[in-house]
Amino acid sequence: MWQWALLPVSLAVFGTVGIWTVFAVAVTNGSVNLTEGVPFISECGTYNPQSCLFSQICNICSVLALWIVVIRFQQVKDFGNNGKANIISIILGFFSCIGISLLGNFQESVVKNIHLLGALLAFFLGLAYFWVQLFLTYRAQPSRGRSYIGPARVIGCVLSTLLVILMVVLLNTGYRSESAVCEWALVMVFFCLFGLFAEEFRQIDCHHLTVQKFYSS
Repeated sequence: MWQWALLPVSLAVFGTVGIWTVFAVAVTNGSVNLTEGVPFISECGTYNPQSCLFSQICNICSVLALWIVVIRFQQVKDFGNNGKANIISIILGFFSCIGISLLGNFQESVVKNIHLLGALLAFFLGLAYFWVQLFLTYRAQPSRGRSYIGPARVIGCVLSTLLVILMVVLLNTGYRSESAVCEWALVMVFFCLFGLFAEEFRQIDCHHLTVQKFYSS
């Protein structure tokens, strides 16, 4: 069932192409002006027509990410590690996926508080999720690719943490354009971290849904 490896790869490719398409459309129709600085991702997706595209991309990414979170949870559980870390991971992943959907459907210019809540869930809980996954990489039954997946996750998690800190500090000190660059880089690293699940997923033997039969008395 190596085909399951295509799921995280699809999320990484689709999400990357999607948000850069939104950026290209926003620049082309003049919704954002690059001479004034680098815009945040949400700023590119605020105005029509790219706002519709941005919402749809976020919704699809949210579903794909949640799918990955659930499969990874079950995979680690099947490896015999159903401890607190694995349970925490699915909770963090679930709320992070909700944050992605909130980001796309509640534009900053319309409902700012909900949009910021979505950003908080997506970025901060998403970062926490990947740190827990790094822990599980070495705690759960080792995969054949752990020798390079582990170090790759370490680099990704450390880089993401630094980018989150820089993004917040730069924004609060008035360096809005530089903060936006950090946000774009952070999202790219997140997509790469999701893509790393392809190594674990290609080793899934099977994945099926069993429905319990109902017998009437």
